[in-house]
Amino acid sequence: MKSAIITGTGIYEIPGFELEKKQIDTPYGPALVNIARKEGFELIYLARHGLDHSTPPHNINYRANIKALQMLGVQRVLATYAVGSISRDIPPMSMAVLTDFLDFTNGRPLTFFEGGKTGLAHINLDVPYCPVIRKKMLSLAPAFGFNIHPEAVYVATNGPRLETPAEIRMYGMLGGDVIGMTGVPEVVLARELNMHFAAVAYSINWAAGLTEEMEFVGDKMGEMRNNLAALLIQTLQELDTFDCSCEKAVMFMHPPEE
Repeated sequence: MKSAIITGTGIYEIPGFELEKKQIDTPYGPALVNIARKEGFELIYLARHGLDHSTPPHNINYRANIKALQMLGVQRVLATYAVGSISRDIPPMSMAVLTDFLDFTNGRPLTFFEGGKTGLAHINLDVPYCPVIRKKMLSLAPAFGFNIHPEAVYVATNGPRLETPAEIRMYGMLGGDVIGMTGVPEVVLARELNMHFAAVAYSINWAAGLTEEMEFVGDKMGEMRNNLAALLIQTLQELDTFDCSCEKAVMFMHPPEE
């Protein structure tokens, strides 16, 4: 079962791995991925903003990225998200495993199944993120020096602007714990393609209005990011069987035409 890691702000490499850039031409446009290799282990590495962070969140071709992973045979994915903290339980410089999301994006294609030749389907999101990968990552985290918050609701916004204090108060009242700009539609599209998809968020600031002045701590997280990358790799290497419903979430009304 092939694995992939998707990273965003602050993580632009997989330490110790040799990267081979590869362009995958998908029905939704080209996607640039990296074949990452180390001592006989291989995975697909995708930097959603690009290795030079040149693509803003609202312009990422999410469908091309996720379709490219499928075309390469990927069935399990671990993603990282740099976020702002809404919950006081997840302060800056800490991490949380995502368990649910609130979608406030707009204008982004959210499905591969648009009717006609592409088919029509609904997907079950009772459990949006793979519980098997989540459990494995949490069990390994202490060995890498992490005390990861075991659950969090991710609020997805369009960006690239940051949120207002009033918006953050609203998201908090709705149950949001952390906020970012790229978590949706990645998780939705991966679920449509029957992938086991899990994600961890690392906080680089308090969200707007929670402190007098917003301070970003991203430049203080170098060692933490390297250890996080190592945790993701170890998690993917140790995964074996899956007793979850990730591969059974798609309910076709009309299957895609061959």
